[in-house]
Amino acid sequence: VSAASPAAAQIGSFLSKKPYAPPSWASHLALAPSHTFSLGHFPTPIHQWNLPNLPEGTEVWIKRDDLSGMQLSGNKVRKLEFLLSDAVAQGADCVITVGGIQSNHCRATAVAAKYLNLDCYLILRTSKLLVDQDPGLVGNLLVERLLGAHIDLVSKEEYGKIGSVALADLLKKRLLEEGRKPYVIPVGGSNSLGTWGYIEAVRELEQQIQLSGDVQFDDIVVACGSGGTIAGLALGSKLSSLKAKVHAFSVCDDPEYFYDYVQGLIDGLQSGLDSHDIVSIQNAKGLGYAMNTAEELKFVKDIATATGIVLDPVYSGKGAYAMLKDMADNPSKWKGRKVLFVHTGGLLGLYDKVDQMSSLAGSWRRMDLEESVPRKDGTVPHKIIVWMIQQLMQAITCLDLDSACRISSTSLSGLTPYRACTFISMNSSRGIRASVAGKTTNDGVSCNLCKTEKS
Repeated sequence: VSAASPAAAQIGSFLSKKPYAPPSWASHLALAPSHTFSLGHFPTPIHQWNLPNLPEGTEVWIKRDDLSGMQLSGNKVRKLEFLLSDAVAQGADCVITVGGIQSNHCRATAVAAKYLNLDCYLILRTSKLLVDQDPGLVGNLLVERLLGAHIDLVSKEEYGKIGSVALADLLKKRLLEEGRKPYVIPVGGSNSLGTWGYIEAVRELEQQIQLSGDVQFDDIVVACGSGGTIAGLALGSKLSSLKAKVHAFSVCDDPEYFYDYVQGLIDGLQSGLDSHDIVSIQNAKGLGYAMNTAEELKFVKDIATATGIVLDPVYSGKGAYAMLKDMADNPSKWKGRKVLFVHTGGLLGLYDKVDQMSSLAGSWRRMDLEESVPRKDGTVPHKIIVWMIQQLMQAITCLDLDSACRISSTSLSGLTPYRACTFISMNSSRGIRASVAGKTTNDGVSCNLCKTEKS
């Protein structure tokens, strides 16, 4: 399922600022943006996802927002199109945002900022043991540091005591004192303005469904990490013709936290709706944010092997794992329904799980060439030589019972290959005589393998 994308078709439209008009069904909402930047590759494709062990009659389709572009930035691109447009409109020369040490949002912000010639300042939380060390170049950190993002590390304990808003405000104050013009983007890009990214995604989905003509979704499933994506999807589905039930699987905080947070986002848009009425949120955090059980990681590997879809371990991996578990535990709830799973990206997060996944990865082996492939330098592989000796011995037996032919692919030292064969007559009365390719023996007989003729 796809839709035409004028931004993708017109040369020069990518990274351009363009006027924005909300969908008609969302025109009454507050904070409607006037402009947006074209940062992603939209629409993202939709295709059926052949997952194993689904309830009877259930179909799962997948919307590939992991293919949204901007260096694998996934769902973050949609929010940043609106947020960075606002930053540029306010005259910002740099942006500040906050996240975990392997934050997809922080890496996406660094990419988008560099696209628009803005500096990027990242406040990343890590463990107390690592906060004073070089954070390294694994996964998202590699991209951020290649882009020249400024990275400030805080411990999880400091983050918990101070909070993301106060940390960003502290850095903003310091930058203002240096004469900079910073623009703060919240965790995950999830504020009321960023919510427009997935309100717009619902319009895109509507257009894709209209073009396909024969696909209608009963449910939309997505992982939830900061709340903006599910707020936009749930609000858009409720207001538009889509009317699909939105299921969110939270990968960090508890469902009640997200019901309250989503309520704040949609209140900011003056929607007049209750978050409990537009989205169902279930807990899928497991061991905690960005922490995985062996079973969850095995699931990511098994799904990749079975379907070719690589899920990230932090968001969509946990979301899909929880979805299939719920389908197995409550098959009647999902029976006969068409489900759209939104893959929100995050592939680079897998690199942080290399040690945990090494035992799950596919096997490898050294290729067995069996010495049967001719070498570029013309030397003859040993096994072919053995076969040639056998064939030659059979051929010459009828000519001279006390003759034999020995062919060797190496010199007597075993070091220097050569391409000739040696014909040795072992007649005891005449001694040993030999010929090399192109030379005739004292008997006037040379080897047929060397293409010489008998005299």
